[in-house]
Amino acid sequence: MSYTFNVPINNLSFGQVSLSLLRESFLAGHSPCIIPIGGQVDISSQKEDKDFFSWIQTNINKAAKTHKRNYPTLKLWHLNGGIESVSNKQVLYSFYELDSPTAEEINTITNNYKVVFPCDYNTNTFKECGCDNVETVPLGFDSYNFASNNKKYFDDERITFAIGGKWEPVRKRTDKVIQAWIRKFGNNRKYFLNCAIQNSFVHPEQHKQIYANIVKGQHYGNVQFLGFMPKNEMYCDFINSSDIFMGLGTESWGVPEFTATAMGKHSIVSNYAGHKQWANIDNSIIVAPNAKIQAYDNMFFHPNQPWNQGSVYDFSEDELIHAFELAIKRVENNRVNSKGLELQSKFSYKKTFDKLHSLLIS
Repeated sequence: MSYTFNVPINNLSFGQVSLSLLRESFLAGHSPCIIPIGGQVDISSQKEDKDFFSWIQTNINKAAKTHKRNYPTLKLWHLNGGIESVSNKQVLYSFYELDSPTAEEINTITNNYKVVFPCDYNTNTFKECGCDNVETVPLGFDSYNFASNNKKYFDDERITFAIGGKWEPVRKRTDKVIQAWIRKFGNNRKYFLNCAIQNSFVHPEQHKQIYANIVKGQHYGNVQFLGFMPKNEMYCDFINSSDIFMGLGTESWGVPEFTATAMGKHSIVSNYAGHKQWANIDNSIIVAPNAKIQAYDNMFFHPNQPWNQGSVYDFSEDELIHAFELAIKRVENNRVNSKGLELQSKFSYKKTFDKLHSLLIS
């Protein structure tokens, strides 16, 4: 049965998910139409794969000549823009981090054939608003771009923490996590912190001021802010260089910390939203929420808007510091998180694609 992908193809988070799903379609021997959102195609973050890249271009060219509105279509996009479609039967795969669906968001969902989220927290939020066409399909581990290695990164016995993903001071609690770490370990050379918290919507020069604000103008010899990593192999190396990966924001999934955990790194994550879909007390150190706070930061989230309204969860800084200590004990016992490695088979992109494909052809 013919079907179509309407997805972004770039090096941002949505584009990375798109490419993983496209690769599974390629491996399955399918020949879908591909309509890139935004028109621009950027595969520069990926490892070289001439056959796959050629397949993408062939099916993009094909779409302009053969796509029809009666082709079921998988669209990967924000709820804002998710009502727009190239198909009469659109399955929208989207992400949601807040807790107060707006009339516009609900209307977007009801005007799609299906709307799929990666975690039950998202799905149940909209079911409680009367949406009966929402489903959960978890994301998978990108085994093509990410794998553990045996490389030795440091000559001493330091324990290296890492925090990755977009910089967002409220939703992701980025500043709070780093400042809590500094409070506990600042200038203690037994521990090191690598921060890869670039945000593509922030001007590169602004990052310097953001980092200075986080450390409150002080210098810490065991804290490092890393620049943008244009290649997945660079980000894979960053993850491999860490022992403990942290992600405490309100997420639909939490791709950086999930990927790190599945690569055998110990992780510290929140006990809510997307993290609950894959993290448990065996494969992660869990930090429980202690309150809700408004998500508005006047940069990425603004009050009284038609999209992205509501609150995110917060946590106790003391509880986070306690989680640091527990994670260190796990590293000292075994640097490899064997339970984390099991996530690679439990959550694969083949499983993600197969479930989405079944929704398209049902």
